[in-house]
Formats: sequence, C-alpha cells, structure tokens
Amino acid sequence: MTKTVRLVDMNGEQLGVVQTSEALRIAREKGLDLVLVAPAANPPVARIMDYGKYKYEKDKRKKEAKKKTKQSQLKEMKFRIRIDEHDFQTKTNRIKEFLEKGSKVRVVIMFRGREIVFSDKGREILERVADQLQQISDIDRPPKLEGRDMWMILKPKTTPQGGKDNGQQSKNEDS
Repeated sequence: MTKTVRLVDMNGEQLGVVQTSEALRIAREKGLDLVLVAPAANPPVARIMDYGKYKYEKDKRKKEAKKKTKQSQLKEMKFRIRIDEHDFQTKTNRIKEFLEKGSKVRVVIMFRGREIVFSDKGREILERVADQLQQISDIDRPPKLEGRDMWMILKPKTTPQGGKDNGQQSKNEDS
C-alpha cells in the first residue's frame, strides 16, 4: 500500500493528502471504513464511508432497476380445426388478456391424423384470430406449418408516444 492517499470524507469534502496510517486512524475514530476509490490516481484516492451501507444501497438500486424492466413472456394458446364458436371466443378473449398485459402470444393449430389435409382451414382460423385482435395486436410471425402444427405469433400493438399530439406539434412548429 502507498504511504500517502488523497482523503475524501463521507460528505465528499477533500481532507487533502495524508499518510495512509493517519487516514485509517481518522476512519476508525468515526467508526467507518477506508475505501480505496481510485487506486490508479497519483496519489491514490481513498474515501471514508460505511462500506456495508454503500453495498446494501447499491444492491437495492440494482433490484429496483430490475423490477422496473418489463419482462416479455411468450404465452401459447392451442386451437383445433374443429373448434366450436364459443370455445373460439373464449380462447380469443384469453389471448386478448395476454396481449393487454404485454406478452406475446403463440397461436397454434394442432392437426390430428388426417386433419393435416385441411391445413387451409387451420390458416383460416389463424387469420380469423388475427382479424378479431387487430385493434390490439400485430402479427409478429405469419402463419407457418411445422410438422403437425401450424402457428403464428401475435405481439401487442405498439403505439407511438403522444399519438396525434406529435403530428399537431410538428405542424405548429412549421408555421
């Protein structure tokens, strides 16, 4: 360790360049820790602080930032080509709930046995779901046949911030 350090107290005020042993003594008198902040500086910068409290607050800020980030999930809703109207409406309403919460939804049509021959009916069902939800969703991935399943992914509709107001502001600024 170096013989001298530039000492900064807990309020951010510089106490000047002091001997390392003197800096440690001052920190112990105040019941705090001496933390080397900038070891590459000449002389190195040390700060008097409660390191445990500093670390706790840093972790707390990190958790708070993580909470605020939005986790987008991929939900899945399965349909069959011989679905009844009421079941179709129920599943479509559930998809609507997922989209309103900000999740993407994978809509799957499952074909059994010889139903695969009617893949056009599966595509019709997927297009019907997309039409019913076009107000709140966009198609992220168009219908695709993979094995015995046909699927598409819907994502929540993105609206520009401010909507019509932005257009009116730009017209006013041009005038």
